[in-house]
Amino acid sequence: MEDEVLTKQSIIDELKREYLDELSISELQERILSLKDEIGRAEKKIEVKKLSKNNAESIFKK
Repeated sequence: MEDEVLTKQSIIDELKREYLDELSISELQERILSLKDEIGRAEKKIEVKKLSKNNAESIFKK
């Protein structure tokens, strides 16, 4: 589990370290769109997890 967290963090750190000066405007725009898509995917997953958590809490509160 700890290795998984380190790997995920490494990917994010790697993105932050990438040299952007050599990318064209269209490549940068494409990168931004891809990152926004990934943010949207993560936000949707958060909502699903919140719903699951709320459903579980409501079951156990009865």
